[in-house]
Amino acid sequence: MFKDTRDYQILFLSVFLMLGIGTRDWTLRPELIVIAIATCITTQLIFSLAISRWSLVISPEPTHIKPTFNLRSSLITSLGLSLLLRADHWTTMVLAAAMAISSKFIFKIGDKHFFNPANFGIITVLSLTSDAWVSPGQWGEEWWYGLLFAGTGGLVLQRVGRWDTTAAFLGAYSLLEAVRNIWLGWTWDVYLHRLMSGSLLLFALFMVTDPRSIPNSRIGRIIWAVCIAIITFILRNYFFLSTAVFWALFALAPLTILLDTIWFAPRFSWQKETEVQEENHPLQISQVL
Repeated sequence: MFKDTRDYQILFLSVFLMLGIGTRDWTLRPELIVIAIATCITTQLIFSLAISRWSLVISPEPTHIKPTFNLRSSLITSLGLSLLLRADHWTTMVLAAAMAISSKFIFKIGDKHFFNPANFGIITVLSLTSDAWVSPGQWGEEWWYGLLFAGTGGLVLQRVGRWDTTAAFLGAYSLLEAVRNIWLGWTWDVYLHRLMSGSLLLFALFMVTDPRSIPNSRIGRIIWAVCIAIITFILRNYFFLSTAVFWALFALAPLTILLDTIWFAPRFSWQKETEVQEENHPLQISQVL
């Protein structure tokens, strides 16, 4: 239906948000969603205009000016923040959204940013404010949430070709939890309880697989995802940190640059991804005849 996979992401994240509010009774104020969306779009626009002006200064030729405003990207980031982050004050959401978008323009090597924007915004307000929190158990453990996330996330991953990252993260984390479960002599229902988390699936399917900020090569992505799983396991089980996945992703984000240097591969481009989709599904007159 959509040529650009980001449109699917926007649709799915919007559905998750409405579903969560309607069925989980989240303490989420609608005005904070509006604030997150408005702040992300405004921040993206400000940086885009600033970069365009700077491009005119250093290179007056129109052919060198590349528009950088991306509405889809800012919408995805704002929806991700709305799904995961809770705050008591609107200023906290403004800070999270502004820092999320700013990280794409500030923390980059060449033309690639290495922090996941939504994750950067979450970590910023968790560190700097006292009224922000993330509730990893907000989705509960109902099986149909897992099926919904797996189905929609699988569609996105199939189109962008980043299923290996999710498989490596979930596989490594599941194995570590299984070994710990056996070592402690617990029953397997405890093991399933620790894995059947909607937030964990959302993270594995939609956040750790952001094709613009994760390693470009497949071997790099697998190593990176396994490292995130190990750090998450340690932080969750030995430091009892409920937001372990977000801290692990934040801490290991700079590792992307090193892995891209060791294993070179072309960077993912949404424009090229759309072109590939069009090539794979052309409308040929000869086929109609």
